[in-house]
Amino acid sequence: MFNIAQNIGSLIIDSVEVIGKMIRFSLISIIGILSRPFYTNIFINQCINIGFFSLPVVGMTTLFAGMVLALQSYAGINPNLASTTIPNLIVLAITRELAPVLGGLMVAGRIGASIAAEIGTMRVTEQIEALETLSTDPIKYLVIPRILAGIITLPILVLIGDIIGILGGYIVSVSKLGLNPASYLNNTIEALSLIGVISGLTKASVFGFITTIMGCYQGYNSSGGAEGVGKATTNAVVWSSIMILIANYIITEMFVGV
Repeated sequence: MFNIAQNIGSLIIDSVEVIGKMIRFSLISIIGILSRPFYTNIFINQCINIGFFSLPVVGMTTLFAGMVLALQSYAGINPNLASTTIPNLIVLAITRELAPVLGGLMVAGRIGASIAAEIGTMRVTEQIEALETLSTDPIKYLVIPRILAGIITLPILVLIGDIIGILGGYIVSVSKLGLNPASYLNNTIEALSLIGVISGLTKASVFGFITTIMGCYQGYNSSGGAEGVGKATTNAVVWSSIMILIANYIITEMFVGV
């Protein structure tokens, strides 16, 4: 019985310690954004890597999400109300939830793992220590450009995903369900709301920060050679996904009724 209590206590202490380290790492990174120098070339490269190269997977995900949503919506409503109900449902679901959440999870799987592996490899091969020897701040050189790139590019990806997801719903609704194209487009435009788009883009920006900071933290603090890098990569994806879902609920709660 004593051993069980001891193990639980050790787990709680370790968890609090890890959370404290994450918060400290995040605060140091945020403070570092406000000071010089700023590595513009690295920032641009990360914007291309995170934003441009993630566009195909985000586009495909939101496209089929919109198409499936149209089919499922039609199956559960009165066919006489389909021309008005389906556009409303698709616009609301895509802009507020599906595009930011699915986009965030896809980017977390692709970029979070990549960042953790890259920085983790630099840690175990002592390249980060080499940067410090050259009087280069590893946080400003490795972490801050990636965080800023995630915060800026993910909302752009989600905005494009909004368009592609709504387009997917339109294609299925018109070609498969036989809805009137002109009426569908008019109802879609009427259903669009600025606050709905803003809430989705706000989520995307937060998700971009979560994904990049977790990837950087796990890679920066990895140890133990190749096995440690693999563990850091896994932890980056898992914790990013969990925190994205938690943050999604919190932000949704803030925008409910707005």
